[in-house]
Amino acid sequence: MDMSSSSRKVSIPAAALQGSLRDYRAPTGPDLVGRVDGFFEWQDLRRRNEVWPYARSTETAPATFCKVRSDADRSFQGINFASQDYLSLSSHPRIKQAAIEAVERYGVHSAGSAALLGNTANSLELEAKFSDFLGGREVVLYPTGWSAGFASVQGFVRPDDHVVMDVLAHSCLQEGARAATQNIHHFAHLNTGAVIRRLSKIREKFPDAGILVVTESLFSMHSDVPDFAGLREACDTYGATLLIDCAHDLGAMGPGGLGNLGATGMLGAADVLIGSFSKSFASNGGFVSVKTRSAAEYLKYFSATQTFSNALSPVQAAVVATALDIIRSEEGDERRHRLMDNILYLRRTVENTGLRALGVPSPIVPVFVGSEALGRLIARRLPDFGGIANLVEYPAVPKAESRFRFQVMADHTHADVDRVVVALGQALDAARTDLELCVTTDENPLKSPGTAASAAA
Repeated sequence: MDMSSSSRKVSIPAAALQGSLRDYRAPTGPDLVGRVDGFFEWQDLRRRNEVWPYARSTETAPATFCKVRSDADRSFQGINFASQDYLSLSSHPRIKQAAIEAVERYGVHSAGSAALLGNTANSLELEAKFSDFLGGREVVLYPTGWSAGFASVQGFVRPDDHVVMDVLAHSCLQEGARAATQNIHHFAHLNTGAVIRRLSKIREKFPDAGILVVTESLFSMHSDVPDFAGLREACDTYGATLLIDCAHDLGAMGPGGLGNLGATGMLGAADVLIGSFSKSFASNGGFVSVKTRSAAEYLKYFSATQTFSNALSPVQAAVVATALDIIRSEEGDERRHRLMDNILYLRRTVENTGLRALGVPSPIVPVFVGSEALGRLIARRLPDFGGIANLVEYPAVPKAESRFRFQVMADHTHADVDRVVVALGQALDAARTDLELCVTTDENPLKSPGTAASAAA
């Protein structure tokens, strides 16, 4: 903890507390490179005033306590609720040994796409293990979870098809849809009735078009879950295909680690099931799972991020396969039990302070803040009191609904939870005082049109 925290500089320009990334998403002008300067000016103003909470780096393993360096080169340490290592497997002895053995046998690089000699015995073993884990479904591996999500839409959808997508679906799904078709229909978050209405209209007008309905099994900014049975029934009624992204709950939740779909007996509901290895499986990488060999083989040659990307490295494949063995074992059950105990304790402790934990119990505990300016000031102060968590603000969440996304690990203790919630309360109190001081000035050193739009936002 920085003992000088109470005396740190507070005079922060108004522009650093206003605006959002969305203001700079579509710059205009003939100079494709130079026209992004306005974004950097705004970003760097936030960086210099310590209210740019992104691009931090760990200086130790991403464990429950770690050392971190900010994008402004400030070093700090504290209780870590910002890393996505839900089952605390990233430094597990078996995981590290599997990585070492893979390096000794295969080296560190796949050295090719899966189509062109990039597969290894490790990746083929992982495909077989994951297929068994998912009840015999076909599995196609991808180098990242993002690339798997993108491919799951882009690989199957063509220009005359339609995508019906939850408005909060992940970026990889949104971008996959944009790459595939202009016929994209968003529906209000978790609104199954809206899905039915859109499907009815599309099918009436386009009786022969393909329709892909896209949702997630756990939404990472809200920690909430859709109506799987209702979506499956709607897809059956209107001849649509159902895609479910299980990146955040597979492995970490549900019986045997099968997530919310497993817990509700709906694993078979997804025609296309996708996920990431980066949350519970201790590695980068992702997968798309389908019900037929023909669909899997098609993806291998018509989803761009599989065909034209290097395959998972032998180290990644060995790590994920070992993580899966742990997840399916008694140790996996025990780790999920500890994880859920920590989740429930964190939610109770947060709410006992008068703050609000959003959504349902999951490894993601979003703690509501509201004002973007207040959120940025809390993020600035939180490390001073020994806490590490990620601020999420507009446009990742609705305007004036910023929040801290606490990501819980199995190896956290109740003492860790107590300490980080105390740190959050102290940071909130300090930030409220800072905000009162900041709003007494109109200082806004940015004069570009992009920044004017920010200030008005």
